[in-house]
Amino acid sequence: MRERMSESLTLPSDGTAGALAGRVWRPDLEGPSVVAIRSGGVYDISRLAPTMRDLCEAEDPAGIVRSGGGERVGALSDILSNTPEADRDAAEPWLLAPIDLQAVKAAGVTFARSLLERVIEEQAKGAPEKAEAIRAEVEKGLGGDLRRLKPGSREALELKKVLIAQGAWSQYLEVGIGEDAEIFTKAQPMSAVGHGMDAGLHPRSTWNNPEPEVVLVVSSAGRIAGATLGNDVNLRDFEGRSALLLSKAKDNNASAALGPFIRFFDDQFSLDTVRRMDVLLTVEGSDGFRLTGRSSMTEIARDPADLVAEMIGRTHQYPDGAVLYLGTMFAPTEDRGAKGMGFTHKTGDIVTIRAAGLGGLTNRMTSSDEAPRWTFGAGDLMRNLARRGLL
Repeated sequence: MRERMSESLTLPSDGTAGALAGRVWRPDLEGPSVVAIRSGGVYDISRLAPTMRDLCEAEDPAGIVRSGGGERVGALSDILSNTPEADRDAAEPWLLAPIDLQAVKAAGVTFARSLLERVIEEQAKGAPEKAEAIRAEVEKGLGGDLRRLKPGSREALELKKVLIAQGAWSQYLEVGIGEDAEIFTKAQPMSAVGHGMDAGLHPRSTWNNPEPEVVLVVSSAGRIAGATLGNDVNLRDFEGRSALLLSKAKDNNASAALGPFIRFFDDQFSLDTVRRMDVLLTVEGSDGFRLTGRSSMTEIARDPADLVAEMIGRTHQYPDGAVLYLGTMFAPTEDRGAKGMGFTHKTGDIVTIRAAGLGGLTNRMTSSDEAPRWTFGAGDLMRNLARRGLL
């Protein structure tokens, strides 16, 4: 992993030109600090914003990041190379996931391709060997180009009536083209893993995949403050057996990866930038396997702002703000091993998710019971900040 933790592979295509913020573990303080990523290095701005939640709640987060204040923690290259656990010097700082107290939410079935794959999972009952035949039948049965269909529209609701009459309706079609989006809890606050860390798969899963996504950062008032990248690690076998297993399919130790940094909105980077963004995926296995893919945010079925409005508002409040995975169109189907078995991860796979405006997020896949345990929670953070005089 260490050779993949370079500045060139981590930073956005315009380097440190954007308002970039993250979190770093400081051994000298026995806790995390909010940091600004600038051309001169990594700067601790905890005196300006003790938590990332506080920075996201500020009126002008980008202005705080660019203010020039803060204590220099070190060079970004040094902190990156010290982040993977196997190569870590515990006396030196390392990178963390760029969020802390925010709720971690996700939107599902927001792209036509992932909609089809969710329907296939449901009909296959979690058995990958059945997927290929079912895929052909589902695509034939639905017909047309679902990418042109606006969820909740008159045309979508007419299609819903037809599919119900044909006995072909699905819970995934309900959230894919129906009136209500699927918004679920991906993980608990403080539990996400960051760039360069191990990401976890449930040890009993035999059919799973990465889900490369853009993640929006939202204040408690519902204002979209910025964006980062995420891997919404997915267990196709668990969710395919029953939608009631969604929590086990999605929320496992180290299964929510985010990073490398939050890029706050400003004159050069906005929600419109996100709407036009391409997201690239690479999976590299120790067995020589290599998989690449590209997702375009222009193909999302529901506008990102509409998804945020369904997540937070009069019916749902998040006093510490939230982050929202926007969903993926990428669902790998090519065989990795035996014919007809499709793709699934192997331990040691290196997954890299990249977008020009957000940089690169790289994680090594392992099982959730082998990944480092999550031990530092919100209570620990509050006690640490209090000892440092930041509360």
